[in-house]
Amino acid sequence: MNHCDTVCREALQAAAPADLPTTEVERLCRLLGQASLFNGLACTDIARFARGVREVKVAKGDILFHRGDPCNGFHLILSGQIKLAFTSADGNEKVVDILHPGKSFGEAVMFMDKPYVVMAQALSDATLLYIGKQVFFEEMAGDPTFCRKIIAGLAQRLHHLMADVESYSLRSGRERVIGYLLREEEREGEGVAEGQVSIRLPTSKGTIASRLNLTQEHFSRILHELTNARLIQVEGRTIHIPDIGRLRKSLG
Repeated sequence: MNHCDTVCREALQAAAPADLPTTEVERLCRLLGQASLFNGLACTDIARFARGVREVKVAKGDILFHRGDPCNGFHLILSGQIKLAFTSADGNEKVVDILHPGKSFGEAVMFMDKPYVVMAQALSDATLLYIGKQVFFEEMAGDPTFCRKIIAGLAQRLHHLMADVESYSLRSGRERVIGYLLREEEREGEGVAEGQVSIRLPTSKGTIASRLNLTQEHFSRILHELTNARLIQVEGRTIHIPDIGRLRKSLG
């Protein structure tokens, strides 16, 4: 993580846009430094992005953009959760992804110079940074290392998408739900957990079901089956797992 403090203040004054006070640039530098995208960049390098960055605070349920809206930049999540989804004309929704702090979205559409193909909605109160494409493109033009990081991030997202297609095509609903619970535990925990653990579902069961390409009824039925098998215990949005090793082995 990059930290802008008094040590680099003079350097920031030289690199920062003239219309932004140094204290604001330092603040933006600290916020940007929370993202893996900017890991390894010096404070002065990050400071140049300040002229194209604005902080966005949204409340739970707020829409950041709709499908078809023009894309002139991308978002970086600092706190909260964001849902990306398709919505049909009759209101049916398919959740494409649920994003957490540190994740970014919108880069691919920005590079293609196309409108958004999904809608984005806050699943909780959230704070994001919106980074305009013009300053982003200018920085990419002068930094091959940064370009490689962007390409790596997009490639990782493509790999994630292919894993989703494989899961929907080849794995049963039960396997998808167990896999999701195990991934959530890994995201929340540190290292490989053993024994009894508890997981707090980050959003509603209906949203998670859509993300796993399941109906809410099917998702609830699978949770009930796992409960009967004594692999989990459901308490509202909290999932208690008596033995996570046993749950892993149940995937076969």
